[in-house]
Amino acid sequence: MHGLHLIFSLLTSTLGIKSLETRHSGLQTAAFIPSEKVITHKLGDRLISIKVVQYGEFVNTCCINLHDDEMTAVKAARSVLEEQGGLLIKIENDAKRNISFSFKGQVYSFDPNRIFSRTGIRLTLKTNGKVNPLAAAEVEKFAAQLLQLIPDSITCLIALHNNTDGDFSVKTYLPGGIRQTDASQVYADVWQDIDDIALTTDQMIYSKMAAQGYNSILQDNINVFKDGSLSVYYGERNRRYINIETQHGKTVQYREMLQKLLNILEEEKKTVTSVMANEPEKSIPLR
Repeated sequence: MHGLHLIFSLLTSTLGIKSLETRHSGLQTAAFIPSEKVITHKLGDRLISIKVVQYGEFVNTCCINLHDDEMTAVKAARSVLEEQGGLLIKIENDAKRNISFSFKGQVYSFDPNRIFSRTGIRLTLKTNGKVNPLAAAEVEKFAAQLLQLIPDSITCLIALHNNTDGDFSVKTYLPGGIRQTDASQVYADVWQDIDDIALTTDQMIYSKMAAQGYNSILQDNINVFKDGSLSVYYGERNRRYINIETQHGKTVQYREMLQKLLNILEEEKKTVTSVMANEPEKSIPLR
């Protein structure tokens, strides 16, 4: 038996999977061992590191963290990806939200979630200091590098974000809120903390998350303010995106919301597969 156990251990190690003893539901669960690589991008005179962490061989789930000071979301996502597999893309920025870099003797700063359009780049550079066309071009190349890292195989990009109490919430998108025109539908649950939200570009995901009792926002992909954010970029291309966001420190809540989203996507995948399997084959008419 010891010999069989050794062979099993070697096989699972080779596949990038290890067996962990857990107390969750009294069962033993399998966890994917993360494989990390760091990509460096030259932004002006500064080298920015982008950490890419892959859990397992196949990637059906991709999470991206643009703000390095939003650590709760990353912690929760890592724990879920360890169990289910997927990809994590994370900017390393000394635990700061905005990125600063020097270029031709000047210092520029920008919000990395406002760089996915030229209009957004100019706006975020202006908001955080000064604008220079050549510096803006440097930021645009950085945005392109981030987008290239997102696999085409995923059905929905998951953005990892956190907020502070009352600063940004579902009320922001309700009538009277400063971003009410950015949403086509909003569900505010009376039992949920207003700061814990799911914002998506997709009707089905919005409906499913709302049905689970989570504060949910369906972005108006046509009329949303074009601020260069990743949600706007995906919405303009009719691609699926969701931002799951909780207050800093609410790891358990974040994990629950992320897990529920992945369950929804998995059920959708099973339904599509089942429908395709039951479709009758089309006959080819004889000539």
